[in-house]
Amino acid sequence: MPFQQAWDLQRCWQEQLLLESDHAADAEAVWLLQHPPCYTLGRGASEDHLLFDPEHPPAPLHRIDRGGEVTHHAPGQLVAYPVLDLRRRRTDLHWYLRQLEQVVIDVLQALDLQGVRIEGLTGVWLDQQKVAAIGVGCRRWITQHGLALNVTCDLEGFESVVPCGLKGRAVGRLCDWIPELEIEIVQPLLRDALATRFNLVWKESVGEQLCLPKQP
Repeated sequence: MPFQQAWDLQRCWQEQLLLESDHAADAEAVWLLQHPPCYTLGRGASEDHLLFDPEHPPAPLHRIDRGGEVTHHAPGQLVAYPVLDLRRRRTDLHWYLRQLEQVVIDVLQALDLQGVRIEGLTGVWLDQQKVAAIGVGCRRWITQHGLALNVTCDLEGFESVVPCGLKGRAVGRLCDWIPELEIEIVQPLLRDALATRFNLVWKESVGEQLCLPKQP
């Protein structure tokens, strides 16, 4: 899915939750998808981390409303965009970021891989290589954006930026540890980890995954 389309869907769903005008607006949503090659810059991100002319990028460049610096998206990278109401959980963005990291660590553990955090940084690493980037946006405790997990993607696009503004830190992908790995194997693991971590029940929507909180 093109990045702009996914971003528009998130903002639309976020607006529904903010309005709280009817029962349907109570539903939260999570998109699990891949993007064509593109770059995104977070709020206040420095263009110094772009190793190309921003007026002539090698792939579409989007300036967006999440935290964090520049990152790269490409096919073979699994992206999760949760639009969740943190008022139903914990109104703490630091907590939310750590939960998203734990989702990735849970997925890696299911693949017999040991993902780790690095103190003071956001994301998940394997053998000192960053395999998952995390950046979120939030309005009145309704989230958007989320995480990007490198599974089989071509890493060449990361060479045109300083990923997440972290100089000297390598980017990796899961297929470097598990050569036969495919997106189709990882996607249900990510879906289940998100459901477990945020207490969600999956419902099918038209073209998207729609999830509702479990009833007491």
